[in-house]
Amino acid sequence: MNMVSVSAVCKAVASINPGLTMSPLSLFRQRSKEKVVVIMGATGTGKSKLGIDLATHFPPAEIVNSDKMQVYEGLDITTNKVTEDECRGVPHHLLGTVQPNIDFTADDFCHHATLAVGSILKRDGLPIIAGGSNSFLDALVNHYPDFRLRYHCLFLWVDVSLPVLHSSLSARVDRMIRAGQVDEVRPFFQYHNRDYTLGIRKAIGVPEFHSFFQAEADGADERTKEKLLQAAIASIKINNCNLATRQLHKIHRLHAIFKRNMHRLDATEVFLRSTPQEAEQAWEELVLSKSRRILHNFLYDDAHVDVALASVIASSSPPMAAAAATR
Repeated sequence: MNMVSVSAVCKAVASINPGLTMSPLSLFRQRSKEKVVVIMGATGTGKSKLGIDLATHFPPAEIVNSDKMQVYEGLDITTNKVTEDECRGVPHHLLGTVQPNIDFTADDFCHHATLAVGSILKRDGLPIIAGGSNSFLDALVNHYPDFRLRYHCLFLWVDVSLPVLHSSLSARVDRMIRAGQVDEVRPFFQYHNRDYTLGIRKAIGVPEFHSFFQAEADGADERTKEKLLQAAIASIKINNCNLATRQLHKIHRLHAIFKRNMHRLDATEVFLRSTPQEAEQAWEELVLSKSRRILHNFLYDDAHVDVALASVIASSSPPMAAAAATR
């Protein structure tokens, strides 16, 4: 049979039976494996932004957070959670939903992420998994059979040159401090407890302040406190840069496994632009527009959906098949 576009079949369905509506995504559900988008990259590269941008271009789409610190309630500044305004109405899952003192493991993530993806697909939506915790993603796409057997993933890798990213991460820490990070973290300080291995207390930007808060509690002079505060800020910057480097190494390992389905998007130029307007323009040209094309091909490429469309058309009424063939 001649190959037919997804949109043509959807139009044909509507023309034959106005009461029956089929979205392009619902037609695609005829395939044996349903499709999921995974956005990855080092911390601070713009994964959350890209996820939301794509979700608004491919509705209905919902985002499943895969950042292991952003799953916890609280510390919104420290963990760099997207704000309600930044979400632009796009539903998010596993974002600020876990109690801060619980140890949320990779197995926990796999279980809850798979449930979230399934619920999104049942609503005829596109699941977009986004976050920097590559250990979570690796566990999900490589070692969780329930996910691997059911879903076909497209990987979008937002990459930024490490020297440029390190500079941006340092500036981001300064913005967090100005936004009130110190006051946000203070309630998590426990004078005699230096164990920062459980729950949200593991987040970069929490343990680094321990000596500063201890000095505060001891009534130290302002000079001592300022010295300890600046040391804490410097440590946060170093630890964020080290995290980005480790994450990049893990992504390279994942790329070796999924290189056929992983697309690298170089966002370095975005971070080098001098004004927000110029940065946004570079983002649109170098990251978002490319991502839209890649995702569109992944979802709607005729070569991939021909079998599914043939099944849909063959099972429909003759007028529908004829209408689709003439589009």
